[in-house]
Amino acid sequence: MAQLPVYFFSSTSNLIRRFARNLHDSDGRPVRDLSERTVRASEAPGPWVLLTPSYKAGNDAHATLPAAVRAFLRSPANRRRLVGIIGSGNRNFGDHYQAAARELARASGRPVVFEFELAGTPEDVLECARILAAFDARFGSDPTAQHP
Repeated sequence: MAQLPVYFFSSTSNLIRRFARNLHDSDGRPVRDLSERTVRASEAPGPWVLLTPSYKAGNDAHATLPAAVRAFLRSPANRRRLVGIIGSGNRNFGDHYQAAARELARASGRPVVFEFELAGTPEDVLECARILAAFDARFGSDPTAQHP
């Protein structure tokens, strides 16, 4: 059974990158870095999961999705093949904690499958990997499968 790739964006803090690498190291899951131009300009070949941070910190006018994520989602095929969202945030953002993941879930009709704070914990990585394994079982055998 194929593992769904996780496409992620990480700022210079590298918190998301660490989580994505830990996911990869836990079970070999493919991870793709949206900060790389070639990845951002590509199309996911089948079902995929987005891992995105939220940057909104109480400023309602501030965009929550990083530009690299928005660029990748401009592709109709990428939007259609997105099956789930993983969010990272900072609880110091209060009501805006996980704003990007939750807003994208509302707009896309895709579920937020996991949320964690900052770089996550080893337990977060294991729980997220367990959840993704269920998505692999559901979507991994059919590369043309689309959202739930």
